[in-house]
Amino acid sequence: MDFRDSPAEAEFRTEVREFIKREHTRDSATEGAQSAYQAAAQGGEAAMKTYKDWLKKLSSKGWVAPAWPKEYGGAGMTIMEQFIFNEELAQARAPRPGGIGIAMAGPTIIVYGDDDQKKQHLSGMLSGEMTWCQGFSEPGSGSDLASLQTRAVRDGDDYVVNGQKIWTSGAQYADRMILLARTDPEAPKHKGISYFLLDMKSPGVSVRPLVNMAGTSGFNEVFFDNVRVPRKDLLGEENRGWYVGTTTLDFERSSIGTSIAQGQSVEDLIEWVKTSKKGPLHPTVRLELAERAIEAHAARLMSYQVISMQNRGLVPNHEASAVKIYAAELNQRITNTSLKAAGLFGQLDPSRKDGDNATMRYSAKKGRFVRTYLQAVASTIAGGTSEINRGIIATRGLGLPRG
Repeated sequence: MDFRDSPAEAEFRTEVREFIKREHTRDSATEGAQSAYQAAAQGGEAAMKTYKDWLKKLSSKGWVAPAWPKEYGGAGMTIMEQFIFNEELAQARAPRPGGIGIAMAGPTIIVYGDDDQKKQHLSGMLSGEMTWCQGFSEPGSGSDLASLQTRAVRDGDDYVVNGQKIWTSGAQYADRMILLARTDPEAPKHKGISYFLLDMKSPGVSVRPLVNMAGTSGFNEVFFDNVRVPRKDLLGEENRGWYVGTTTLDFERSSIGTSIAQGQSVEDLIEWVKTSKKGPLHPTVRLELAERAIEAHAARLMSYQVISMQNRGLVPNHEASAVKIYAAELNQRITNTSLKAAGLFGQLDPSRKDGDNATMRYSAKKGRFVRTYLQAVASTIAGGTSEINRGIIATRGLGLPRG
């Protein structure tokens, strides 16, 4: 790895920093990598306005989707420029344009879509008017995604879709879904899948939010009952959707936003400990805080390794899996340490309205610690389980036999 910017990269980094300093106003409700998008997707009007106003400012520079080609509204950035852009936004705690549309669906449509599909979908992603979700996982097909059973049967100029998806983030607010469905049940499982751009308002689509232990409903179950999808919404070739889907999963693999956010979480926790009136920490917790700070820095270095490989034209494989595992497990360790530092007060959550006002006033960070702790449980499941990623590291990284 070369930690130094080239002269052109250093100039671009300065430009991004000055733009953020000039145009971005810190707002705790929308602060952090992609949190503005997440808040907007959850239906908050103020957060949606904040997100769209920020998109307009970024759009003036072509920075809503900076790695997209200029002809599609991007800035035609190199891989390293995209990385620098993401790193600076995360470092400044400025909202990063994101979500399934910009980060995954859009780049895939640019690669595989026809002219009509590009015209129909890309501009809405850039403006924030169209929200997307991802219909890949099923109750019996998560890590082994190619075993999916949702069916799409050709009927004239339509496909008729029946089946179910699960763990679909933001589906209750989405306008469109990138959907994998089986179109040839007789073909080998990787070769009978097609990729669709589904209109979530189609008759027969129903969404049921799943409330997690933190009391939030980011995930959903989605059911398809004889849903008709026009043939024009097939992306790529019929029965070749697996290869389109793997392209989708290849985008944005460095996780730089995650590693920086983790470092900031540790910094915030240390600052809270210094300024709170809770009293002195137990020595073991002080050691844990030091360990978490070191680990967050290590996670950032691992992200640098992935982006350095991409910049040289290589495709990170087991390296990306290592970053994912380390970041997911570190997230759980950080939230565990935060509860230890906060003590019993860290378990209070005023958002649940299950305590008296006097008690809620003393809730550590207004319930942030306990909510992030509960949300972190899913870190080692979402985006590929730790077990699957360890298998990738073992076989593709260490050359160990399958078995």
